[in-house]
Formats: sequence, structure tokens, C-alpha cells
Amino acid sequence: MMKPAITDTSFGTITVGSDLIEHDIVIRLSGQVKKRRKKLSKAVYGTSHTISLDEARHVYEEGAQRLIVGAGQQGMVELSDEATTYFEKKGCKVDLWPTPKAIERWNEAQGAVIGLFHITC
Repeated sequence: MMKPAITDTSFGTITVGSDLIEHDIVIRLSGQVKKRRKKLSKAVYGTSHTISLDEARHVYEEGAQRLIVGAGQQGMVELSDEATTYFEKKGCKVDLWPTPKAIERWNEAQGAVIGLFHITC
């Protein structure tokens, strides 16, 4: 399983390998980069800054031991209590960092890790 390196982020962009992406992303166990489905959280909270249980279910993959969350350039994103409980039950550790720091953690991470990166606030 080859985890793609994230090389850069700035407000509104993230660079995965050589691809400049202008939306939030989820990186799967396979290394596949997908667009984050923010509406799963927005529908519940009116904002994508709180990760809902529905979004947690969408992001999680069987076998994932760790989720690295890039919580935005200023670290505005948080998990809802329901999402936190869900990941705990799945035995998936969640690391929540401002996106620039989360990228460092992602690039160092070993094993069954998935990522969710918010690229604005």
C-alpha cells in the first residue's frame, strides 16, 4: 500500500504528489485521494467544521488503525462526540492537527492510516 506524500498546503489548496487540489480531501487506505463529502456534516451542523457521525462512517475503512485529520490552516475542524465515540469503538486512533502539522504527521505515518484534510480555516 503506497501512501501518497503531501508536499504543500496553503489556504484553499493542498498538493498531493504533484497534484494541486482545491477542495478538502480524504485519503483512503489504498492511497486513493477522494473529495471530502462535507455535506454529510453540513447537513447536521450547518458547517463542515464539525465532523458528524455520518461523515465519520463514510471516512472510516475496515482495518484503519489511525485517522489523521488536517483540521484546517487554523485548526477549526473538530469531531462531534458521536464521531469520536464511533472511531473509539472501531479502535481507530484519531490525530487532529492544524493542516500544516497534520501533513508532517501524515508523511511520517506508518501502517493502516487514512487521512482527512480541510484546506481553508
